[in-house]
Amino acid sequence: MKLVLFGATGMVGSRIATEASARGHQVLAVSRSGQSPVPGVTATAADATDEAKVADLARGADAVASACVPPRDGSDPRGPFLALNESLVAGVRAAGVGRLLVVGGAGGLEVAPGQALSDQPGFPEAYLPEALAHRDALAYYRTLDDPDWTYVSPAAEIAPGKRTGRFRVGGDEFMTDDRGRSFVSAEDYAVAFVDELEQHAHPRTRISVAY
Repeated sequence: MKLVLFGATGMVGSRIATEASARGHQVLAVSRSGQSPVPGVTATAADATDEAKVADLARGADAVASACVPPRDGSDPRGPFLALNESLVAGVRAAGVGRLLVVGGAGGLEVAPGQALSDQPGFPEAYLPEALAHRDALAYYRTLDDPDWTYVSPAAEIAPGKRTGRFRVGGDEFMTDDRGRSFVSAEDYAVAFVDELEQHAHPRTRISVAY
């Protein structure tokens, strides 16, 4: 498959590029720096807020993926991040690409029906703006029938680690292990993400990945 990956140089994006490339997919790694996250992967510089550029890069691809994150400059990220996702969708539509996979957040996962993790007492204040930005983005995607999107939430903790290939895939529920920890390595998250790229098992829905 030909995959155009925005946000390709971040912690998660670089693991997705690595996993997809290792499986033989053709990856175009897009970032503001234009650096390649993986030796041998084609890279280019672009901004996902540029609808026309998104369309130009995506044209002819089998799927587009976004590993973009909300702004972390101290300003309220909700408006800018929603605008980024709207531009991304518009560019994907203009390019005629039918599939869009999105790296999501964990804050909107439900600890109980209708009760989001980020609404719970003790949720870290420093992460709340980013969590709310991701929740806004998911709410936006849930209004769309086109393109065929999948939003992939990680566990509450995601960090560089080992690729084990062993993890659970859920839906809207917040998953923890038998010790009460919600964690997944960035490498195993990438495995699940590329599995979804290949299998197209969860169209127009949110899935979650955790141990």
